Amino acid sequence: MSSDRIYVFDTTLRDGEQVPGCQLNTIEKIQVARALEELGVDVIEAGFPVSSPGDFTSVVEISKNVTWPVICALSRAVEKDIEVAAEALKHAKRGRIHTGIGTSDYHIKYKLSSTQDKILERAVAAVKFASKLVSDVEFYAEDAGRTGNEYLARVIEAVIKAGATVVNIPDTTGYCLPGEYGEKIRYLKENVRGIHKVTISTHCHNDLGMATANTVSGVLNGARQIEVTVNGIGERAGNTSLEEVVMTLKSHKELNLKTNVNTQMILKTSRLVSNLMNMPVQPNKAIVGRNAFAHSSGIHQDGVLKHRENYEIIDPREIGLTESAILLTARSGRAALKHRLKLLGYELSKEKLDQVYEEFLLLADRKKDIRDEDIALLVGEMHHEDHRIKLDFLQVVTGKNLKPMATVRLNISGELFDATASGNGPVDAAIKAVQKIITRKIILEEFLIQAITGGSDDVGKVHMQIEHDKMIYYGFGANTDIITASVEAYLDGVNKIKNHINPS
Repeated sequence: MSSDRIYVFDTTLRDGEQVPGCQLNTIEKIQVARALEELGVDVIEAGFPVSSPGDFTSVVEISKNVTWPVICALSRAVEKDIEVAAEALKHAKRGRIHTGIGTSDYHIKYKLSSTQDKILERAVAAVKFASKLVSDVEFYAEDAGRTGNEYLARVIEAVIKAGATVVNIPDTTGYCLPGEYGEKIRYLKENVRGIHKVTISTHCHNDLGMATANTVSGVLNGARQIEVTVNGIGERAGNTSLEEVVMTLKSHKELNLKTNVNTQMILKTSRLVSNLMNMPVQPNKAIVGRNAFAHSSGIHQDGVLKHRENYEIIDPREIGLTESAILLTARSGRAALKHRLKLLGYELSKEKLDQVYEEFLLLADRKKDIRDEDIALLVGEMHHEDHRIKLDFLQVVTGKNLKPMATVRLNISGELFDATASGNGPVDAAIKAVQKIITRKIILEEFLIQAITGGSDDVGKVHMQIEHDKMIYYGFGANTDIITASVEAYLDGVNKIKNHINPS
């Protein structure tokens, strides 16, 4: 297939914004429009001006604030709609009116209560009228996916003759199969006089999860404009995802099809749209989901570390992501752990790595995933094994209307000591039990629990400052159980005291 240019028509601010709860004010729309311009889209559908004063104003202001993309305004095949759209586009450097009407039997009979001949007449009249107001007119045959090819070809041929510069073939309900949609585009290419004078556009919805596949099929059969939204947002199940089609075409270099999109801006734009529209991106969303370049299986991690393309067809840097994520979980292997340790600056011997790996697996069984700080804590905790005073056992009883009680057992140079104490809380009770065993005067000066941000199963990080004989010592502990982490931190500080303390 010869080299060819695919034009990207972004309708995030029109079709995408029709999702309940995703409405933006004019300032936010300008912010998105500028991001789309930076991304490199060719056409920005800025709104449906006749629908509300707010939409009209947004199209006007976006026209003023965006430089090189075509600014498009939607209308029905109604003269008033078209007049208002043209008025809203007065400040656009390059403006386009997007007008059209339903062409399927469903729309003609049940929505418009009309006939095929009358619909064809209305389509032609709308395009002729719009052509008097702007030089760039796009016609959409709504529900073309369920429109018979012969009638659709008649309509498309007539609107081209009337002055349309772009013809949009929407799969409005997401009904078509990819082969079926591609065949529809090819049928028009082969059977419509004048089709070579215009650009054929796709506009696919995702009701059956095939919007991207249908769009790509349309392109392979002759469409040269794709109508898409960032993150695939849109009515019902959404529209075709911009990032999916763009990266599909970029990945399949053998197709020799190119867009103007700066793909390194994809992730940044995705996050902007997600934040402004309050539409979280699902974790497993292709290209921009947080798991799109994440690997947790040990087999996959090992393969990616040996050669990225074993499991990745896209370099994450191509979309603006720094690197793949090697997620450490209970399914991760030593290779992944060693890789992460190296990135964090830890070079461990095989024996030490084996020891850390065993501790890692125990922690991974308690947590959903392991973060960098957890790994650093695991390595840092290994020196606890060299402590003279170690925590051997801890049990705490607490609850509403119960006075907290703690029982601890310490291993001091191989000898075990037990104690039980009550306190104002479970941590206080546990520390007091330790102090019953270690009776020297040790003052707890400072007690800090690091904020937990990763969920209820995250590791609690405890820092303690203790004083003994006018000297300050610092202790540190980490555990998914905050009481255990507190006792470990206290003992870490105690073990740093010179001339180790003996129990009474």
